[in-house]
Amino acid sequence: MNLSNKKPFIAGNWKLNKKIPDAVFLATQIKKAVRKERDAEIVIMPPFTALSDVKKVLSHTSILLGAQDTFWEESGAYTGEISPSMIKDTGCDFVIVGHSERRRYFGDTDEKVNKKIKAALSAGLFPIMCIGETLEERENNETMSKVKKQLREGLKGIDKDLFSKVILAYEPIWAIGTGRTASPEQAEDVHGFIREQLTKMVGKDTSSCVIMLYGGSVKPKNTFSLIKEKNINGALVGGASLEASSFVEIINEAKKAYKEKQK
Repeated sequence: MNLSNKKPFIAGNWKLNKKIPDAVFLATQIKKAVRKERDAEIVIMPPFTALSDVKKVLSHTSILLGAQDTFWEESGAYTGEISPSMIKDTGCDFVIVGHSERRRYFGDTDEKVNKKIKAALSAGLFPIMCIGETLEERENNETMSKVKKQLREGLKGIDKDLFSKVILAYEPIWAIGTGRTASPEQAEDVHGFIREQLTKMVGKDTSSCVIMLYGGSVKPKNTFSLIKEKNINGALVGGASLEASSFVEIINEAKKAYKEKQK
């Protein structure tokens, strides 16, 4: 599968929500609205327990499936973990790596994130790597240094040819689940900086192909203004992806934004 940033990429992260019947219902509602969507890349990410059932719902549609985390080993004495190949077995093409909630509650360091990304790529998954700063770091003017560190350490040792398979999600931690959102200008400043850093790492041709998402209290009302920005290619959506109506509205707003900035 080839990805392109020529159309918006919208990923719904359901987090710790939706038991299997509810997950199937939500996926079915989304499917009815965007079954054969051609103008946006859509991924939904249910809990592990619902992946196989949701995959059945999504068959014969353009909607793709992703998981919310993975481990870096393929097998062994790692109680409670799940490997990239196991995730691939459920029908997933994507996996979130390094989400701020994983970093905060479960000790995911940049080193662990790097291992997970390499393992995901080896299994044929597209990792969605999350980076972002705390409110304290932003107020201390440390946003760019924090993002640069996470970016470089998270992608350390990854072959240049694989960079286009890594999706980057900038998620200011102070905006996740708080109702606060980075302004379009704030988000674009960081996205532009990330693109510059990627160019230094792998060159302009490769960096220009990398898909970059914004995540942090994305809602239908702010989607257009965010995704209209030059370096923002889509959104990693949390709470608003738990209702089909709001998630579909976000997809439609993203499509409008892409048409506007391609004029």
